Amino acid sequence: MKHLGTGIGWRPEIAEAVEGMPGIDWVEAVAENVCPGHLPESLVRLRERGVTVVPHGVSLGLGGADRPDQGKLTDLAAAAEALGSPLVTEHIAFVRAGGALTASPLLEAGHLLPVPRTRDALDVLCENIRIAQDTLPVPLAVENIAALISWPGEEMTEGQFLYDLADRTGVRLLIDVANLHTNHVNRGEDPAKALDELPVEAIAYVHVAGGFERDGVWHDSHAHAVPPAVLAILADLSSRVRPPGVLLERDENFPAPAELERELTAIRETVEKGALSVVPTVSADATSQTSQTSEASKTSDASGTTEPSGTTEPSRQRLALAQAALLSALVAGTPVPEGFDGTRLSVQSRALAGKRADVVAKVAPELPEILAGAYRKSFVAYAHGHPMTGGYRRDALDFAEHLLLDGRLGDPDVRRRVSEWWLERSGPAPLSRHPAARLARATRRVLLRR
Repeated sequence: MKHLGTGIGWRPEIAEAVEGMPGIDWVEAVAENVCPGHLPESLVRLRERGVTVVPHGVSLGLGGADRPDQGKLTDLAAAAEALGSPLVTEHIAFVRAGGALTASPLLEAGHLLPVPRTRDALDVLCENIRIAQDTLPVPLAVENIAALISWPGEEMTEGQFLYDLADRTGVRLLIDVANLHTNHVNRGEDPAKALDELPVEAIAYVHVAGGFERDGVWHDSHAHAVPPAVLAILADLSSRVRPPGVLLERDENFPAPAELERELTAIRETVEKGALSVVPTVSADATSQTSQTSEASKTSDASGTTEPSGTTEPSRQRLALAQAALLSALVAGTPVPEGFDGTRLSVQSRALAGKRADVVAKVAPELPEILAGAYRKSFVAYAHGHPMTGGYRRDALDFAEHLLLDGRLGDPDVRRRVSEWWLERSGPAPLSRHPAARLARATRRVLLRR
């Protein structure tokens, strides 16, 4: 495994600062924000300097009941090739549910949700990862996620789940120590126990990030400084194996570059201090052995010693029903599935609605500008009754359409501006006979008469 060193999450808001930071060995870019034919100039300059760029996917949903979308896999592969990346990364999570497997509407979470640590979920995840590995031109690493909620009836700990996943597929692991801390606060899971059970030789690199605690719940915000508790978990991990790479994630509320540099220094020092106590028999060199084990695992899978492709259908069906029930409760207000903590699901539901509001505000900044102080309250109220089904840009259009049809925009000037915004972006009247298309045509007729 390539030695990456110390890195930072590349974001457009801090692109210039990242280019000027000393000691940046590599960066990670959100794969969905990378257009292979039109790479950001900042990433091009970093590549020309020899800085490694790793695409980090957020929308594949490898932990979902459906097989991975080939279009998304192709896009991820294209990003890796355009950036000359040594690997790509994604998450052990599901991001959508419903659809053909459940004969119900397809719902989008707009967020990374935890998969149950069950044999069914593991079987499906392993097959999905094999499908991804067959498509991608470089190795894949998958990340443990932070969670506010726990699934009832889980059969494995996080460490056991990740161990079996790596053992069966040869996939590398992206270990997020901030997520281990989140799960410690929110789910009572011991980070040290998780590290005890992990195949540390399979680690591709490590994420470090900040968050905040409110009412006993830790929110993995990526918008706050890295707390001492997260650095302590990084030190524990580094005492077991020197990670090939460590990366600071920051997505919002960006501080001055000097503050980010201080956090990077603290991360380097923590890794160095932990490395002094690494057990001699466990080292980063073992990663090359893991690569060989990976190939052996693939050969074993092909020979049928593990489940052959196609036998996961019953597992997929059961997982699909469970994930659809949970996501529907979170975004559509249906009853809480049996065994879940209703209070915690309410916290997660509010968090999802708040995140939708924040992301829509970014992709459609005109809406919060037009609605001013009423934007967030209006959007959250809309979100609780209108699940996202087509991505954030579609969500912004649907929200604006809802406001116009609802008739609650009392200020004529606000209504006019929202109407003009919607008409400009909704395109010509569609020819389809689909109910959604008919609604759009009707909406346009009503708005054009006003």
